[in-house]
Amino acid sequence: MNLRDLQYLVAVADHRHFGRAAEACFVSQPTLSTQLKKLEQELGVELIERNPRQIMLTEVGQLVVERARIVLEETENIERIARHAQDPASGTIRIGLFPTLAPYLLPHVVPRIHARFPDLELLLVEEKTDTVLEQLRDGRLDAGLLALPIDDDQLPQEPLFSEDFVLAMPRNHPLAADGGPVTTTALEREQVLLLEEGHCLRDQALAVCQLAGASERSGFRATSLETLRQMVAAGVGITLLPRLAVQPPVPPSDEIALRPFRAPIPRRHIAMLWRKTSVYRDFLPQLADIIRDLPPGLVTEGDPATRPVTPTRP
Repeated sequence: MNLRDLQYLVAVADHRHFGRAAEACFVSQPTLSTQLKKLEQELGVELIERNPRQIMLTEVGQLVVERARIVLEETENIERIARHAQDPASGTIRIGLFPTLAPYLLPHVVPRIHARFPDLELLLVEEKTDTVLEQLRDGRLDAGLLALPIDDDQLPQEPLFSEDFVLAMPRNHPLAADGGPVTTTALEREQVLLLEEGHCLRDQALAVCQLAGASERSGFRATSLETLRQMVAAGVGITLLPRLAVQPPVPPSDEIALRPFRAPIPRRHIAMLWRKTSVYRDFLPQLADIIRDLPPGLVTEGDPATRPVTPTRP
């Protein structure tokens, strides 16, 4: 039994098709099939149930695949440790971000990271906050860019920046007439469009609404920030948007009016987190410095005019 055989087995488990598994492993289908049969002979058990319509794992095959994934992941970690020892700025770093941050922050930071560390491979994973935390804790990610608060003393936190919220509304909405800064009290008795459960932006917006006396619009929850933006443009209601999501390269909408908030300004606070034991623990602060150094006007440093957005996390 060798690592390549385990890779073939995991590929079959993922693709449930010998041809696609072989393509994923860059080998011919006969080679992959032959090696898997040899693996079964070596172990003395059937791992794969073969029939013309569907490829399935046997019960013992499923158990072996679970262990094989662990072995392959640990092998990759060993290789990454060796590469890191040779050059901390080389190899691969996996960073998780939540969906209402990733597409708006990354265009500003990825080119500068690549310019500073040309040999570094960034694997960027966009997932909801709870999933990023889970993958960070179990080693599938090396770092996470998340909104505070995060209560975990095993994950060091490097503050990056604070991001204002702005009020977004249809052009014909009464609150759009002024155009200047608005206080959060303007939200009183308003019904606000929000994202579905699981998005940290939903929790953050709810925290602002509760302080301002607003409520969630019933019967609608958006699956993404862009859906939320389109609903506002269609005249359905108002919402809160993070400032990065209304800055270039995001194009403005003629159908949406934006108003900043007066002090105390509702904001979310973004930090980088990683495991205390990470092999990149001495290098990640250098990445944090690059991410923190955003172009002027994009984000705001925390100050006394900040109203913290601190929703309670389960």
